[in-house]
Amino acid sequence: MADSKRQNAGGKAVATPNMASSNLLSLESALVGVIGARIRLQTTHPSLANIEGTLFTACPLTNLVAVAVLTSPTTPPVHHILPISSIQNFTLISTPPASNSFASPPSTTPAIASVQTAALRARADAAVARLKEAASRKNKAVGKEAQDLFDGLSRTLPTRWDGNNIVVMDSVVVPAPYRGEDCRAGNGVPPQALSRVRKVVDNERKRVADRERKVVVPAVPAVPAIPAVHTGPRKGG
Repeated sequence: MADSKRQNAGGKAVATPNMASSNLLSLESALVGVIGARIRLQTTHPSLANIEGTLFTACPLTNLVAVAVLTSPTTPPVHHILPISSIQNFTLISTPPASNSFASPPSTTPAIASVQTAALRARADAAVARLKEAASRKNKAVGKEAQDLFDGLSRTLPTRWDGNNIVVMDSVVVPAPYRGEDCRAGNGVPPQALSRVRKVVDNERKRVADRERKVVVPAVPAVPAIPAVHTGPRKGG
């Protein structure tokens, strides 16, 4: 029966390989399975015949292992890198700890920190309020001169729009055409406040007018006239 499992190749008998060895665990697989454990190695390396430490990593692709050897509690470990082929024997001294950093990452989703929605809502409300205030200071129903006057007054005095009227300090109304003499004070407003607003309005109108005069409009060069060309009477006409 054994002879029937042999093949005759050139008159020489070739035995069929024994497949029972395929059930043995390879050294590379064994080392990968105990990463982070404390082991003792016997190697053919001339300077590291015996080494004991923590298996830092084992790479089947490069056929290398790294062993971290702690020489002193106060100094960091020394890592020795060896080829797997140089290992003759290894002994498992202790299994990897439960908090092994070399183990596979947990499958659970990490906790997400809570978002401070109240602070975000407060920032959003403040931003919206600033935008509304900026929009309320622009009156699309008046001309550029009136808006420039409003912007100038608001830089020195509390100013707001009431329709097309400018209200200063909530006590003096400046209607169109927005001159100092047009200012009207409410009941109980001191004459000094009305006089101050009138003076500020007249001064700001002068500033607006000065800025308008300083705006130089480039002159468009005149196109020279094309002289007429007299060709004389047409022949045959």
